[in-house]
Amino acid sequence: MDNNRKTFANKNLWAGILLGFGFVAFIDEAVFHQLLHWHHFYDKSTTEMGLVSDGLFHAFSFFATIGSSFMLADLHRRNAFWLKRWAAGIFLGAGTFQLYDGIIQHKLMELHQIRYGVNILPYDLVWNVLAALLIGIGILLLISKQKSFVKEEVDAHR
Repeated sequence: MDNNRKTFANKNLWAGILLGFGFVAFIDEAVFHQLLHWHHFYDKSTTEMGLVSDGLFHAFSFFATIGSSFMLADLHRRNAFWLKRWAAGIFLGAGTFQLYDGIIQHKLMELHQIRYGVNILPYDLVWNVLAALLIGIGILLLISKQKSFVKEEVDAHR
């Protein structure tokens, strides 16, 4: 294995995690907030405050995505990009953000719900099960890469 990739393994993972955060936050904000009008990031105040909170949420997704892009460019410049580890990070970031949103923001903090005026249980189940699946895919990618990494290290020392 290329020594640069080994040295920058965590940076590959974090670049993916940041992109996963930014991507899912963007999809949530664009689809559920803007297109469907199901909720705002913060629904416990006026519509104007909800729109301001959506703007801040959108800025978060933008900066996470841009930050990830700078990290990715640096990895390529150093010849240290590791596709599977980066992809694992994307799935982990996307799933973690969505699970955080579904459990912490929707249920514990009650900032907003996915949708109002309907039976929320099916929406919550789909939201959180999808989040768990994304995390599971990320873990599987990470584990599969870890196993091949260990094999590459053993082969390199022979």
